[in-house]
Amino acid sequence: MANLRLLLGALAFLSVTTVFGQGARNIVISEVMTGNTQSIEDEYGEREAWIELANTSYSTYNVRGMYVTTDPKALDKTLSAPERIALMSVIPNGDDRTCLGAKKHLLLFCNSAPSKGKLHLKVSLQAGDSTVVALFNGNGVELIDKVVVPPLQDNESYARINGQWQVVGADRVTPGHSNKIQSSGDVTKIDQFKANDPYGFAMALMAMGIVFLCLALLWLFFTVFGMIMRHIDTAKKVANTQPIKPITLTVEKTAEIGHKTSNILQEGFDKKGIDMEVYMAVIGMALRQYEDDVHDVESGIITIKPKSTGWDDEYAQMTHVHDPFLPIDHRAPHIPTTPELH
Repeated sequence: MANLRLLLGALAFLSVTTVFGQGARNIVISEVMTGNTQSIEDEYGEREAWIELANTSYSTYNVRGMYVTTDPKALDKTLSAPERIALMSVIPNGDDRTCLGAKKHLLLFCNSAPSKGKLHLKVSLQAGDSTVVALFNGNGVELIDKVVVPPLQDNESYARINGQWQVVGADRVTPGHSNKIQSSGDVTKIDQFKANDPYGFAMALMAMGIVFLCLALLWLFFTVFGMIMRHIDTAKKVANTQPIKPITLTVEKTAEIGHKTSNILQEGFDKKGIDMEVYMAVIGMALRQYEDDVHDVESGIITIKPKSTGWDDEYAQMTHVHDPFLPIDHRAPHIPTTPELH
């Protein structure tokens, strides 16, 4: 169990060391001025040589505890950490300006005394001399960045611009501001965009603009599409409504009148403008009616329906007075039943 704890502790220490090491490597030396007679002043109004550090990443890193030196002996790899630290000047703690945000810069005044301020170092920089400037991590062993500054005139600086070091005149010196530094390689468009928009405001506005533009285009498309569909539906309804039929009938009636007028002009007033087709239609209808009205034709059959007259009723015969002495010729004659003709 003890060995496991030691292993986990070692892994945690190495991971933390690696993370801090990677963060320290984002800190670079961006600009150096060895002779300052017209450039920036410190908080006491004095002009001193200065070294500018820059954070090339988009995360915050505190440079306190890191070391700066201009002594070439400190680059000797055979030196122990205490021996090397003795040749360097530490960036002290206690100043919020040492916490560098994304793409931020920090000025360290040289040829000064730490008693004048947290950003005043005893590092020596002499105008007109070639000087090595080195930046070490807080362990005093890891070299983070270094540059060999050539002899410079007063108020000139040696600046890293787009990854390349070059001498900059007094009118182009930018202490505490970006001079488009790059730790290595060429500057890409993404890096340029990040440099111009370190807080992402332009990116947020651009993204919101694209979203609103897409929504506006969708609204316009569906609005125009809806108008087209409504016009098509309205056209269909108008085509199927009744007002179209009178127009059609008017056209047909006009054609009929024109046809009759043509007949009048061609055949004169003998037929009074009536077309021969009308005669043929009338004759055909008469023949059809004659064929359908066959119930008016007599069949020649006489129908006889009998009807009783009551003359031979027995009751009447019983109440009738008969004279036996009368001759037979004077008796009531026998009248036969006569059929009723219809």
